[in-house]
Amino acid sequence: MTDWITRAREVAAQLAVDAVERDRANKTPFAEVQLLKDNGLVTLLGPAEHGGGGQTWETAYRVIREIAKADGSIGQLLGYHYLWAWAARLVGTDAQIAAVEELYTKNNFFFGGAVNPRDSDLKITQDGDELVYHGHKSFSTGSKVSDLTVLEGVLEGTDDHIFAIVPSKQPGIAFHDDWDNIGQRLTESGSVTISDVRVPWSDAAGYVDRKFQPLVYNTLNVPTIQLVFTNFYLGIAQGALESALAYTRERTRAWPYGGDDKASATEEWYVLEGYGDLQAKLWAAEALVDRAGAAISPILHAPREDLTPEARGEVAVLIAAAKQRIVDTGLEIGTKIFELTGARASATKYGLDRFWRNLRTHSLHDPLPYKRREVGDYALNGRLPEPTWYT
Repeated sequence: MTDWITRAREVAAQLAVDAVERDRANKTPFAEVQLLKDNGLVTLLGPAEHGGGGQTWETAYRVIREIAKADGSIGQLLGYHYLWAWAARLVGTDAQIAAVEELYTKNNFFFGGAVNPRDSDLKITQDGDELVYHGHKSFSTGSKVSDLTVLEGVLEGTDDHIFAIVPSKQPGIAFHDDWDNIGQRLTESGSVTISDVRVPWSDAAGYVDRKFQPLVYNTLNVPTIQLVFTNFYLGIAQGALESALAYTRERTRAWPYGGDDKASATEEWYVLEGYGDLQAKLWAAEALVDRAGAAISPILHAPREDLTPEARGEVAVLIAAAKQRIVDTGLEIGTKIFELTGARASATKYGLDRFWRNLRTHSLHDPLPYKRREVGDYALNGRLPEPTWYT
């Protein structure tokens, strides 16, 4: 793991150089994704026999975090890529898993995903031995920087959701330049129109003879990506605190009117108290996030048939707890750092606001109170969360 973390930190150092300028420009991050590819981070989870890193999810989560310290958007893109690269393993057949993992690893392909099960706006019809996807998705993270896209839709006349992996660059997929939110601005998360995209029935993930073959393991998609969220949230919060500490060391001035004058802001009692409080909370959140990563990684790499509903529920509760803790802590850090750095730190050239904007934007993905309720129901009543598209 250590070598991969070191490599991720080297990439992050390059991203940090112009992170503020790139956030403002809001340009499609082709160069940033190429940087991930060139450093082997895209194929970190790929099988070693195909040239991949052969690493575990525990390592992948740590890598996501390191990238997000420098650039939350690129951390999100990499995390989503890891999830979608694992999608075949989550829901596919053994043959589909082997084919997808060889394809993306050998070609160093980057994944995006047009998946939003809350909106049933992508329909699937049958045409002989083919499935035909058509419709619209409000969000398609990765869009124009992706080589492969995971599609999800509902088969006409049924309640069956079908996932398929298709080339991103084709006439039937039109990515729209309509992602212009206050945070995570480089994630290419705008809408997409799907027109007559055809997929052989044999590529319908997890389907054999047009029937889905369910496993408890299939339901790990939500805990896995929720911990992706949690790790790039943690990286954003760590980046915010590190940036603020550096600013205070270099630029913050001591307050001369408090009756306890100090020569340097680094000796101000309220500055020391403030940073001490934030650092302690961040260390606590990090410990919980690491515990969750250590819990789910062996499950993700174990034989898929071995997973029980109870084991799945236990890890889902732990991830829900980690997510709520880092969201609360990260948002507090993103706000509090301005009180500790001083008025001049609010200048746009320093970009300290981007950390709060990034975390605030993505943490709205699904309501945090529902995660608190899951943990509370487990603590009070011993009930494990039932798998849904968001739990």
